[in-house]
Amino acid sequence: MKSASERRSGMLSGSIWDKILLFALPLAATSILQQVFNAADVAVVGRFVGNAAQAAVGSNGPIIGLLVNLFIGLSLGTNVLVSQYIGAGNEGGVRKTVHTSIILGVVGGVALAVLGWFISSPVVTVMDVPEDVHDMAVLYLRIYLMGMPVILLYNFLSAVFRAQGDTKTPLIVLFISGVVNVALNLLFVVGLHMTVDGVAIATVVSNLVSSAVLLWLLIRGQGQVKVELKYMRVDWFTLRRIIQVGLPAGVQSMVFSIANITIQRALNSLGTVVMAGSSAANYVESFTYSVLSAFGQAITTFVGQNCGAGDLDRCRRSLRVTLLVGYIFFGAAVALLLIFATPLLRIFNSDPAVIENGLIRIRYMFIGHTFSLAVEVLSGYMRGFGYSLVPALCSLVFVCGSRFFWVFVVFPANPTFGTLMMVYPVSLSITAAVIATACFLSRKKMYAHVRQPRGEEAAEGV
Repeated sequence: MKSASERRSGMLSGSIWDKILLFALPLAATSILQQVFNAADVAVVGRFVGNAAQAAVGSNGPIIGLLVNLFIGLSLGTNVLVSQYIGAGNEGGVRKTVHTSIILGVVGGVALAVLGWFISSPVVTVMDVPEDVHDMAVLYLRIYLMGMPVILLYNFLSAVFRAQGDTKTPLIVLFISGVVNVALNLLFVVGLHMTVDGVAIATVVSNLVSSAVLLWLLIRGQGQVKVELKYMRVDWFTLRRIIQVGLPAGVQSMVFSIANITIQRALNSLGTVVMAGSSAANYVESFTYSVLSAFGQAITTFVGQNCGAGDLDRCRRSLRVTLLVGYIFFGAAVALLLIFATPLLRIFNSDPAVIENGLIRIRYMFIGHTFSLAVEVLSGYMRGFGYSLVPALCSLVFVCGSRFFWVFVVFPANPTFGTLMMVYPVSLSITAAVIATACFLSRKKMYAHVRQPRGEEAAEGV
């Protein structure tokens, strides 16, 4: 494994496209692998339990996303701060951010676990989940949320590795925990005849494995990112900076989840078969989202380090390069998945009606993801400067606004699955245009954050 200083110099010099690519591809592979292992939950219950169990797991996706995305956004704050401190050569800032983030992940996870136990049943009820799915959906959600401490810890620890430019280590660790997940899925559901509780427990245990391994690697590591008990305390200035940068990013992610909950509620009104098809398609389409999201995270780290080092020209050039390379790989991913869409859906459920509905969702979502790439990269670019409030506000107003309007005005006039799915390309195209405009208008304020730091106080002001 390369040292932090070696990664730092790599990010700050030489050509840009290969740095972005070498960072983004392992990150995309990590996300895809995570989706593959998460899809194992749906595939196993769909194959060995039935459509109702598959719908129960799938219907929880937006709810889980809403609760988890806030802290995933906060972990982006960790990513930005650590990368800026690395770029500035501020080892003290890196150390404080790493240890504060670990505490934030665990404490936040415990709070979500406790909250989740009490709100699971009311939330599933509000979602209008069908009666034959309701109890299993509540059971899955409660068990999943009990694993929040290790799930959030994994995200914060991964952010530390990403900020150094290391996306390979989280990929290897995720592969190990994913194998554990699949093995436990089969053991609990096929061997012990459990239902959704089996796949939920398997997910929690696999996340425990991944977070434990990453933490062990940081404890055994060297240099500024080494985790040591004597430094394990909250630095309140650092916590405030993490929240300042990460909270808007978390809100932006939550906005998508809030809007998706509204869409899921409308989708539930179309019946179990449509729910099952949408659930299966969600995992297939998530492969392309993994690609575009990886480029958004790549530019955040790249800009963060170069912002800390005071290289504005390199920050600006990275936007053009990331968009170009991102669209090339996104197009290849879409073409590949369109060819194999039907066989992939058949893995989850062999019912022709389920597959047909899954294909409908995939086609609309791929169009929407064309605009998602611009949203992710532009948002990541602005976050790299520590400027994350603007993309969050744009998403809040235009994603939520357009999707609420579509669900409550357009969909009731023609309540079909295709009409409902059209909400994604419409809302994402509007949001991409708005964020691009906001990025252009805000460029002077963002670039004012870039200066050559001198010492720890200067680095902390980046």
